[in-house]
Amino acid sequence: MSASEKQKRLPSYAVLDEDAAQGYEELTQQGVYNLLPTELFWQARQPFLYKHGYQLRPRYSPNWEPSWKGTNLDPTFCEDSIMLVNYQVIDARQLKDNELVAIKQFRNDTQEARIAQFLSSITDPLNHCVTIHEILSDPFDPQLSLMVMPYLRPCRDPDFATIGDVVDFVNQTLEGLVFMHRHNVAHRDIAVENIMMDAAALYPGGHHPVRRHYTPDGLYEVTPLPRGDRSVTYLYVDFGLSSWFPGDASPYVVGRVGRDKQAPELSSTVPYNAFKLDIFTLGNLYSQEFEQRYNSMHFLVPLIDNMRQPRPESRPTAAQLLAQWEEIKADLKESLFRWRLGPKTEPAVERVLNDTVAIAREGIYHLRKFVR
Repeated sequence: MSASEKQKRLPSYAVLDEDAAQGYEELTQQGVYNLLPTELFWQARQPFLYKHGYQLRPRYSPNWEPSWKGTNLDPTFCEDSIMLVNYQVIDARQLKDNELVAIKQFRNDTQEARIAQFLSSITDPLNHCVTIHEILSDPFDPQLSLMVMPYLRPCRDPDFATIGDVVDFVNQTLEGLVFMHRHNVAHRDIAVENIMMDAAALYPGGHHPVRRHYTPDGLYEVTPLPRGDRSVTYLYVDFGLSSWFPGDASPYVVGRVGRDKQAPELSSTVPYNAFKLDIFTLGNLYSQEFEQRYNSMHFLVPLIDNMRQPRPESRPTAAQLLAQWEEIKADLKESLFRWRLGPKTEPAVERVLNDTVAIAREGIYHLRKFVR
């Protein structure tokens, strides 16, 4: 297909007039779109990864040249202009099935790979830890390795929309915590950034792995389907600070580590129970992401209060919290699950309007059930 034929298929906003095209050509020559130093790391490893069955995006080919050079295409909408955001992780396609994966570089002097592979190897319905496809030794740096995992999205992108979305998230993350603790692993860095989701069901046509709100080619905005009854799986990731306590090993550790520094026991000198820290930080996540942010989260308060008790020894175990959660969940009406999440910052007039729409949708839902 010629360049002119290709442009006919593009949206009008992706094609520039001559003056604008000349301006972008000059920016390209100035190096504005060059690979970042952190991207050069991955470009150097592109042949190695290809040899092991993983194809990076065209931007990282050894002899990459911008696809828009010599054309009047807007580089913003050329896929190979999209730069890497997180230098430690890059997306790739498996050559055998074209599945999207994430490849993470990590140092060999941590327990991350050992713990991640251990948890990934266990078949258990409560296992909500990321799957590890394989670990490759870095071809250049003996202190580094490359971990291949499924591609996942941040757990709150798209935003949670209904109370049912929150219930499902709490259910899966509590199950995952029970699983880790049952196998003597404390995560030690539970935060919203370290809980990802497999959201493939929300994007049946896919999306770009970096510019996540656009189609895979980076041209068109995409709208996710509602989570609703679709299968969304939440997974714990990043075991770089995790601890594994085999046998009767003491669960006491030291260190003010992790994203959440609000646990009162955190100390660089006084040992604290790593499992009790996980309880606090997960409860703190529920508080910050849901109870403090949305209305109608009263049902979460008893669970959160139990998890965030100041004295670590007073906090229940993960298994006890899951049992408490099952009791709370049993008392919730099914209709509540479909109710929208109303932000506490929402103006009163807007809240009334949105609640009215939600009531109408609930009525339609019941009407459809009746007609069936």
